[in-house]
Amino acid sequence: MKILLSDTSYLDPEPIRAAGHDVVLFTESQPVPEEHRDAEAMVLWGGGGSGSADVLKAMPGYLTRLRWVQTLAAGPDNVLAAGFPDSVAITSGRHFHDRTVAEHAAALALACVRSLPRALEAQSDHVWDSELGGAHPLDAPDRLTTLLNARALVWGFGAIGQQTASVLTALGAQVRGVARSAGTRAGYEVIAVDDVESALPETDLLVMILPSTPETTGALSAERLALLPRRSVVVNVGRGATVDQDALEAALRSGAISAAGLDVTAPEPLPADSTLWDAPNLVITPHSAGGRAVGAVDRIIKNAALIEATPEGEVPTGLEALVTR
Repeated sequence: MKILLSDTSYLDPEPIRAAGHDVVLFTESQPVPEEHRDAEAMVLWGGGGSGSADVLKAMPGYLTRLRWVQTLAAGPDNVLAAGFPDSVAITSGRHFHDRTVAEHAAALALACVRSLPRALEAQSDHVWDSELGGAHPLDAPDRLTTLLNARALVWGFGAIGQQTASVLTALGAQVRGVARSAGTRAGYEVIAVDDVESALPETDLLVMILPSTPETTGALSAERLALLPRRSVVVNVGRGATVDQDALEAALRSGAISAAGLDVTAPEPLPADSTLWDAPNLVITPHSAGGRAVGAVDRIIKNAALIEATPEGEVPTGLEALVTR
C-alpha cells in the first residue's frame, strides 16, 4: 500500500515500511505531486490554516485511489470538511494526545496559580520579587494559590478530560467532570452540562476541553463566566470558539477572575494587534498542548493491515478510531 505521510508528523516511517508499505513523505500545505496521487492512504494533521485547508479540500478531486485517511489530530473536523467520499475511511487521532494535552493543561494551571509569568518578567528584569516569595494564604478569596484541595471542574470529559482529571488529582485537586449526561466516569463524578451553572460558583479551576461544534460555540459565555468566584482560574486546551474571548478578557481586566491560561484562541493565529495579548494574569501558548502523536505508528500499521485485507470500495470493520459519518 502506498501511504502518504505528512512531513510534519515527526513519525518514523521505517516501521511502517518494514510492515510492507511504500511510505512517501509529503507537505500538507502543497498539492500532492502527480506521481504520488495514486496513494491509497494518507496520514496527516489536517491543518486548520487557510492555505492548508484549501489544499486539503482539493484532494478528493485527484486522489482517486484513496481508501483511507488517518488524521493525527484528536478532532477530524478539517478532514471531514474536505468532502472525501464515504468509501474513504477516516480515522481520528483519538487517544494520541490524551497524556500530552493533560500535561499541558496542568502546566497552564500551575503557571497561573504559581504566578510564573510574573516571576519570568522579574527574572528578565533581574528583580527579586519579594511579593512572590514568603508566606501566602492557602484559601485567599481573590486568587488561587495552590492546587491542593482546589475545586476543579473539567468541562469535556472524554479521554483527554479523564486523563487531565487524573493529573490534577495527583496534584491534590478535587475534580469533577462536565459532560452531556451525568454519572460516573473513570471514578469521577460527572455533572450534566445542563447543570453546569450550579457548579460554577463552587469552582476554583475550570478546565475547558470541548471540541468545536455548533452546540459548544461560546459555551463559556459572559453569563457563565460571571458565575465563577473571583479567585478562579480558567484554562482552555480544547477549541478557542468554545469560550467567549471578549468576555474572558473583560473578566481578567476587571479582576472578576484571577487568571487564565489559553492554548487555543479564536482566531488562530491570534493577531498581533489583539488586545488579548496584554490582558493581565493571562498565559497564552500557541496551540501547543498536543502535537505529539503518541502511539500513532502502531495504529497506522494495524489499520493499514485491515484496509489491505478488505476489498476495494468497502470500509473494513475493526478500524481503530474510525469516524462515523
